[in-house]
Amino acid sequence: MTKGVLIYKADSDYNDDPTSQYQFPSKLYLSRATTLVGDWVVFLESRRGGKRGYFAAARIQSLAPDPKDPTRHLAVIEPGSFVEFDQHVPFSDTDGPLERALLRPDGTQSGGKQAAVRPISDADFNRIIERGLIDGDDLLPRHGEALPGRIENHLNEIATPFLHEIPRARTEILLSRAIRDRAFRRNVLAAYGERCALSGLKLLNGGGRAEVEAAHIKPVQHGGPDAVANGLALSGTAHWMFDRGLIALGDDHSIEISRYVNDVDSVAKFLLPNRRAAVPSNPAHRPHPHFLEWHRQNVFKS
Repeated sequence: MTKGVLIYKADSDYNDDPTSQYQFPSKLYLSRATTLVGDWVVFLESRRGGKRGYFAAARIQSLAPDPKDPTRHLAVIEPGSFVEFDQHVPFSDTDGPLERALLRPDGTQSGGKQAAVRPISDADFNRIIERGLIDGDDLLPRHGEALPGRIENHLNEIATPFLHEIPRARTEILLSRAIRDRAFRRNVLAAYGERCALSGLKLLNGGGRAEVEAAHIKPVQHGGPDAVANGLALSGTAHWMFDRGLIALGDDHSIEISRYVNDVDSVAKFLLPNRRAAVPSNPAHRPHPHFLEWHRQNVFKS
């Protein structure tokens, strides 16, 4: 197993959905992709938001021939492993590409087209994860959370060499529910402008913190990814109703009320007047029909 990089283009003709699968030409990349099975990859988009950079990580569960195209294979993403970064990670910094392996021995960047599926060293992978998911606050444990080896190694590099601990620590970061939840919340609230998608309300507490929550459409315990397209910004009341199947969204973002609601008129007054959810302007951040359908089939009490 080895970690890797997958180049993703939203407007390509490949049948890609980073939260569930990545399609690639078998002849070019199958042998290389085989080494990635069971390990983590980072996604690199050529011009995400106008800037080239890394935007997410996930773990490859398996490879399978594409049943619709015999010339291509699918890399199947492990359910629930996908996580979007809450900070843009540029392809390069002042020292060159974050993938230092792309540098020539003289320190210059190698030319030519980069492979869409390629391995990445632990050091380069760690550099990207640290910039995408860790900010100043996350370097210290909070609310009793501790990631072993991350703080102690800074203080005692001789007894426990820090470089030896990096791969384990960064894997802990990717698996840490606390860190993933914080990144998910920041991404969802930013996409929705800190406003409840169902009521339209934007309430701030005395400290200026938005009183709105990031809700998973398909819950994590059922394999739902930490992606904005699997999220909604909801007030506490709306979140409670959504999780209990009293409210759902159609694929057109129309708001459906369960027949089990005992006070439909009051609930209707709480919702936006047009009975449609207010969704992000960026199409990539809008609720994905796949997750909305899962919620209607498995949670909503129609």
